[in-house]
Amino acid sequence: MKKLLASFILGLGLLTMGNLSLAQAPAAEPAAATAAAPAADAAAPAAAPAAAAPAAAEAAPAAAAAPVPKIDSGDTAWMLTSTLLVILMTIPGLALFYGGLGRSKNMLSVLMQVFVVFSLISLLWAIYGYSLAFSGEGKFFGGFDKIFLKGVTQETFGALTTIPEYVFFAFQGTFAAITVALIVGSFAERIKFAAVLIFSVLWFTFSYVPMAHIVWGGGLLGADGALDFAGGTVVHINAGIAGLVGAYMVGKRIGFGKEAMTPHSLTLTMVGASLLWVGWFGFNAGSAGAANANAGLAFVNTVLATAAATLSWIAGEALHKGKASMLGAASGAVAGLVAVTPAAGFVGPMGSIVMGLIAGVVCLWGVGGLKRMLNVDDAFDVFGVHGVGGILGAILTGVFASQGLGGTGGLTPDTFAMGAQVWVQVKSVLFTIVWSGVVAFIAYKIADLLVGLRVSEEAEREGLDITSHGETAYNR
Repeated sequence: MKKLLASFILGLGLLTMGNLSLAQAPAAEPAAATAAAPAADAAAPAAAPAAAAPAAAEAAPAAAAAPVPKIDSGDTAWMLTSTLLVILMTIPGLALFYGGLGRSKNMLSVLMQVFVVFSLISLLWAIYGYSLAFSGEGKFFGGFDKIFLKGVTQETFGALTTIPEYVFFAFQGTFAAITVALIVGSFAERIKFAAVLIFSVLWFTFSYVPMAHIVWGGGLLGADGALDFAGGTVVHINAGIAGLVGAYMVGKRIGFGKEAMTPHSLTLTMVGASLLWVGWFGFNAGSAGAANANAGLAFVNTVLATAAATLSWIAGEALHKGKASMLGAASGAVAGLVAVTPAAGFVGPMGSIVMGLIAGVVCLWGVGGLKRMLNVDDAFDVFGVHGVGGILGAILTGVFASQGLGGTGGLTPDTFAMGAQVWVQVKSVLFTIVWSGVVAFIAYKIADLLVGLRVSEEAEREGLDITSHGETAYNR
């Protein structure tokens, strides 16, 4: 079985690499087709996550001919659907994925944290988050022009000129909510509920919001040319680093490394992973900002990278442990989804397969060898999957966006240079790591000073369902 899986994955990888130079090398000629589509679409893609990014790109085309805002019913319907799909990723997708990974005595606490964080961030996004991310021209923060959604009406347009601003606001709000909810998995089963809420408010305000502006709202990294189609830096690295810092600061669970802390329901985890995969089509393809060819490319890449990562993860498991697991398949799928997020609309299908194959193996190491090296109790491997996968995906985007490897050439196909783009991607990764890490550390410290981070030993042993919420997930 081990040899069969390994041979299959190796063969798939070799075949894919060969196809990069054969099947998609003609991208120089389809550049008329491929560049015409993404170039035409690049005006739109750049405005959801992908297209809101380059403020510089807005300034230049503005001089030529700014598109006349006009509602397109097809684009609006697709973006509403995408918004709904991203909500599905969080509640119930992420909640069930995390809930199944925990022990039964903490099931409701995990569901509660994800559910309430989603609700909290949705309100904060309306009050000031949207304004600070997508108005103003600062390098790090936007402005207060749209605080409390001032000036946003049924007639106004946001960064996208074919959908109502309310739809753009809602779509971006779901990204903010799931990013903060992702962090819950790092410190699960031992943190105070009040501490989660305090941390969420602070980290959202000073890390997620500025990073969204810096990359997608016309800030520093967007102007530098960083490619992040749907959230490799803004969502995954940002959340992964915050989770890692939290795992260190909250400390290890009682009995970690000595007692078995196996998932209580891999069935729920598999259901959650499946909902994440389905919802991710809204996350990635929706980031094209329109119902266009670029959305189709992102959709296909989301399928292929995820499938490839699933297979490479379980192949690695089979070689290392002798068996492929359901947990491994679910984790591999999420790793592939994470890795392709920054690349979805910039790389070709064969490039996405290679990225998925690499992500499955690298993230398997991230939740195993790297986690042991770091000596940290990242309960549900937020850093190992989202942090490591996000870093890998962000950097590889600079490679596989090359037209010579079947990509679209990024935001500027005529001047794209792989080496220069990879360096831009590395800088954006390093910036995100430092920004998120510093903000997370301060936010956890403030929460600790105000209410304390960790529940008592007695409460932890009894389980947070009873001690924090007075309920149990299952009748005993």
